[in-house]
Amino acid sequence: MKQIIFILILIITTTTSGQSIFEASRSGDLEKVKAIYTLNNNAINTTDSKGFTPLILAVYNNNPKIVAFLLEKESNVNAKDLSGNTALMGVCFKGYTDIAKTLIKNGANVNLQNYNGATALIYASTFGHLEIVKYLLDNNADKNLKDNRGNTALKHAEMQGNTEIAMLLK
Repeated sequence: MKQIIFILILIITTTTSGQSIFEASRSGDLEKVKAIYTLNNNAINTTDSKGFTPLILAVYNNNPKIVAFLLEKESNVNAKDLSGNTALMGVCFKGYTDIAKTLIKNGANVNLQNYNGATALIYASTFGHLEIVKYLLDNNADKNLKDNRGNTALKHAEMQGNTEIAMLLK
């Protein structure tokens, strides 16, 4: 029995060698993520040298299947990187509406602030992602939260000329 387990571990390790869970999450290799998870289910909540979790990397690189798998396996949806950014903040920067909805449906806190005080709503407003702004507001995003410079999401939208978002935030 020990030999069978050893062989299985060897096979799985060989199929995942050369690629970490971070690389697999970034590149969209769901089978590698699953194989690594099978070997070590704690891998889904580990962080790399920048504090990125596999979920943050999957979100930022628009890999919805990996996002779904990681959330199903209870990846920490509110984990922060070394700058205090969450997966939701990353998706609000990038503009992937469907992933933003998935994160929120799986418990992402819409009002967390990074170490500069920015929120997901501030990112979505700054980068002009109207549908995400609407969804955040529908899910209790606090439009009055200010970043470390005293700016709200409205102020960021106005500074970037995102008039439709600014109107929504007034």
